[in-house]
Amino acid sequence: MNLINKKVTHNRFGLGSIVEHNESSIEIHFESENKKFVFPDVFEKHLKLHDKNIANSLEKIIQKKAMERKEEERKKEEERARQRKKMELRLEYEKLMKNHKLHPQSQMVFWCDTEEQHQSLSEWKVFSGEIKSGTNKGKPNKPIRLHQNSAVLLTEIDSSMPEKDRRILGVYMVKEGFIGKLCEDGYIPAHSTYRLQLTEQESEQMLFWKYYVNEKHPHKMTWNTGKYRYFDNLWMAQILLDIVSLKSDPKERELAQQFFEHFCKMNQISEQEIQEPNGALMRN
Repeated sequence: MNLINKKVTHNRFGLGSIVEHNESSIEIHFESENKKFVFPDVFEKHLKLHDKNIANSLEKIIQKKAMERKEEERKKEEERARQRKKMELRLEYEKLMKNHKLHPQSQMVFWCDTEEQHQSLSEWKVFSGEIKSGTNKGKPNKPIRLHQNSAVLLTEIDSSMPEKDRRILGVYMVKEGFIGKLCEDGYIPAHSTYRLQLTEQESEQMLFWKYYVNEKHPHKMTWNTGKYRYFDNLWMAQILLDIVSLKSDPKERELAQQFFEHFCKMNQISEQEIQEPNGALMRN
């Protein structure tokens, strides 16, 4: 758009003629002196073009600029909101880390279906599922008991087999910094180091109900509903200790031992406290 020599009227400096302009500024010669202004912003309130056709074209440019500024401001506000949320979560995280008290049942056992078996052991994470009813229906479950001391046990059972044959596939500590109360998407990721996968032969020797017992029904071995349940810290220690004994490969055994020691440290468990497994399978 060529505006050179076009006549304008400024609400303060009066009649003038455009002598120079670019994408961001415009210079106008008035009777007494030349003045520079921000382009095209000055035309919004202070400056009027005499040429109506060019004025209409310029109005479209001004509207486009206004929309671009509005969009830019919207993005800035979104970023400010993200930063505020990030800070709030950080403060909440620090508070939860500082005030955390060990829950005696802060371990999780997860039921992997056929598809989840591969995903959980390749991606090393599980999904806690969705809330089935109420105002939060459809939202991910928050694994509220899980904290830095928590491990996730992966199990499976063939549909043709009785529940007592549920076997352990693997186990992992939760990811560094993970806090269940702050988990929004329902995914529980694994620690970068402390994760163990069992072979087919090892799994057959690691039956879940050897360790787990429902204290209200100590002889029953029923899962009922849901993808996961919490269980006792000491039971997880028993499982990890047995995995150490089970591993024959020196490197895997060393990792299992390190995992076990880390777990006991995080859960303030001494090896002397760990008794022989006495789950429902052992009581039948």
